[in-house]
Amino acid sequence: MVRSAALGLAAAVTMAGAAQAASTVQVSLWDKGADTPMTTGFAYGTPDLDMSKATMGITATPAAVKAGKITFKVKNSSKDTIQEMIMMYLVNPKDPLPYIAAENRVDEDKAGDKGEVSELDPGASGSLTVNLKPGKYVLICNFPGHFATGMWTEFTVKP
Repeated sequence: MVRSAALGLAAAVTMAGAAQAASTVQVSLWDKGADTPMTTGFAYGTPDLDMSKATMGITATPAAVKAGKITFKVKNSSKDTIQEMIMMYLVNPKDPLPYIAAENRVDEDKAGDKGEVSELDPGASGSLTVNLKPGKYVLICNFPGHFATGMWTEFTVKP
């Protein structure tokens, strides 16, 4: 009887621990090299994009996780460009992010910055742990010009 109760308690503790375990997402910030001319017109929300022509990008694996505590392990895979990763919640995923054309970057205050790993030197890594509710998010690099060259990816948080 005592052994049965102990096994039941151990199973409950294990299940509670699993429910609180953080998801981990590997994020790569990449570009095709400083010698490659930067393309434009690849901002989030632009219709009919051929992302294979983008000169910079972000890859998140997996691209969807369950709601709760999520750790993003970010690596700047570029050989010569400083990059960053900023997470933004998409209130309406069909709408483009607010953009400041004169500064060639997203308006982070209006877009709803949820956290970031900033200014990673080439080859450097960093991490961000956040508690996220279900919904659509976008990960971007907001250095001037990078977002419009394709440095963004959608990310989904499931219930």
